[in-house]
Amino acid sequence: MASSGSGSGGSAGSGSTGCEEQSGLNVIDERKQKRMLSNRESARRSRMRKQKHLDGLTAQVTQLKKENHQILSSLNITTQNYMNVEAENSIYRAKMSELTHRLESLNEIVQYLNVSNHNNNMACTYENSSSGTNDQFHYENPWSGSAVYLNQPIMASADVLFDHCY
Repeated sequence: MASSGSGSGGSAGSGSTGCEEQSGLNVIDERKQKRMLSNRESARRSRMRKQKHLDGLTAQVTQLKKENHQILSSLNITTQNYMNVEAENSIYRAKMSELTHRLESLNEIVQYLNVSNHNNNMACTYENSSSGTNDQFHYENPWSGSAVYLNQPIMASADVLFDHCY
């Protein structure tokens, strides 16, 4: 029969009971100490795992920030290149519009010359003012040569116009 006393006052039955109580308390204290030590070690390992995890996350954040910065730089460069190409395209569209207008004007001139050629033999009357005589000259039509085809429109395509740009 063990009492839960302090151990200095034994029970009236036997004298060895106090020693057993002291020994039992020592075993309990020893187990308690081992448990406390084990808990401290477990808590230390847990803190180390948490710190290692936190360090990994911090390194990952740093890497992601670096990658984000690189992507933003690349995006800015790409945007600038896009804006430069758009500006060039705008210039080329304006040039193409101007050249198309010129081509239409030239086609109108050719059409006019074709109509004039059929209506007029390009005869020219020359009056000599000093002699008072009328001399008639027939000029050869410069547009009627075999090298010039007046009934053909002038044509060009955009790829031909911009070959020199590359």
